[in-house]
Amino acid sequence: MRVFVSRDMASVALGADDVARAFADAGCDVVRTGSRGLFSIEPLVEVETDDGRIGFGPVGPGDVAAVLDGTHATRLGKVEELAFFAGQQRFTFARCGVIDPLSLEDYAALHGWQGLAAARAQAPQAVVDTVKASGLRGRGGAGFPTGIKWQTVLDAPAGDKFIVCNADEGDSGTFADRMLMEGDPYCLIEGMAIAAHAVGAGHGYIYIRSEYPFAIYTMRLAIERSAHLVAPFTLEVREGAGAYVCGEETALLDSIEGKRGQVRAKPPLPALKGLFGQPTVINNVLSLAAVPFILAEGADAYAAVGFGRSRGTMPVQLAGNVRHGGLYEIGFGITLGELVNDVGGGTASGRPVRAVQVGGPLGAYFPPSMFHLPFDYEAFAQAGGLIGHAGITVFDDSVDMAHMARFAMEFCAAESCGKCTPCRIGSTRGVEIMDRIMAQRAPSAAAQPDPGLLPSQEHGSLAKALYSRAPSRIDTSLDAQTSLLRDLCDTMKYGSLCALGGFTPYPVLSALDHFPEDFGARAPIKEAAE
Repeated sequence: MRVFVSRDMASVALGADDVARAFADAGCDVVRTGSRGLFSIEPLVEVETDDGRIGFGPVGPGDVAAVLDGTHATRLGKVEELAFFAGQQRFTFARCGVIDPLSLEDYAALHGWQGLAAARAQAPQAVVDTVKASGLRGRGGAGFPTGIKWQTVLDAPAGDKFIVCNADEGDSGTFADRMLMEGDPYCLIEGMAIAAHAVGAGHGYIYIRSEYPFAIYTMRLAIERSAHLVAPFTLEVREGAGAYVCGEETALLDSIEGKRGQVRAKPPLPALKGLFGQPTVINNVLSLAAVPFILAEGADAYAAVGFGRSRGTMPVQLAGNVRHGGLYEIGFGITLGELVNDVGGGTASGRPVRAVQVGGPLGAYFPPSMFHLPFDYEAFAQAGGLIGHAGITVFDDSVDMAHMARFAMEFCAAESCGKCTPCRIGSTRGVEIMDRIMAQRAPSAAAQPDPGLLPSQEHGSLAKALYSRAPSRIDTSLDAQTSLLRDLCDTMKYGSLCALGGFTPYPVLSALDHFPEDFGARAPIKEAAE
């Protein structure tokens, strides 16, 4: 009997390897797949039957007999018919959880390589025009039109050009890049090969953080096995050390070049002077993985889905205190409330949702009163937020939003590359301001530094500077300090070299605006006209 068990990192963390071993010991033909994307049913086992694949989950090593005879209590039926999956529009993740990620035959059987064949049958300009017409925008956070970036690199005169995939997925609550690299690596490789043909690049790099060992292993094997299919284009994996700032494209380029990952001033843009000084396409995993569908099915098929200027689908990642955490790929336009309450099922704790953070640790917090917002780049920007990498972290009514605002500053201070003053110094001053604000609340609510994020007191001057109190001549009243916090956020937002310092104000100001009671009764509420 043939059974399918995920080898996705999250599934393995929940015991999938032990489950797969138990089925193999029982004489089953075990196929290791990626994850379908609903982690509450992992480890998921699908059994091949005459009626299709029947799912059971979560399953333990001792459940083999009950699963094989169909009597196990967690029988799910056909997984794709579950409510969580039935409403999805899986363009990019259609094969994840379905195929053996490293099987070239499985990939080709489900429309693999069709996009590359279609691209290579066209002139480079025609491929770029197709990507432009699709409306694809960068899925890494900025939302910049992918076709425009490719056009710039295509038009740049140079002997060497590069394709760089930013797989440095460092945002908390995000896992789509990892899921795709572990579950459908050839999709990413095909997308990069299409990009190489479109702009005239000969070599590509996939920059993956070291915390993703399964993805690194899978991608390297996939590159080796598919080399003859994407030739003359060549690829390699570069392993990052885990610095959050290396998710910024120019810091990433410095890291690939063997330098310390620091943000570069722009201009020049990487599209004109990027890796090793050559024109470079830098795209996120999800941006590149969307390209094979566009070339295979046509720009119109992709652009037909979406909302406003946000076309196509977005793999939304639900995490935090949520009942049904996982990946949900859907066209832009679904509301935030539908994602949190209908898809996610509300909080795992059963308590009311108080806030959600969209876009990773530097994303804004939204209260339930804003759950009518459509999931769209422009709608979120107008509401003072950003979609980012489409991670949604859910919090119930026990969360202290002042602590969360302080954490944003603390996180920025720990992760700053140090090149620009607004980020390096501003985040440190932000921690100190938050400490002064929180010190005026009830003693039980006073901020306590997280020793896991910043150096302990034994490290001396740095830790002392981060947690120092203001001189007595400074007005430490709540009104003065919240006003100072807003001024500091403006400086960081408009003066930082990159999004690390520039986006840190989003969680801080949104927490202050929507949850002023957590900062003290006198904390001001930002006027709508501002």
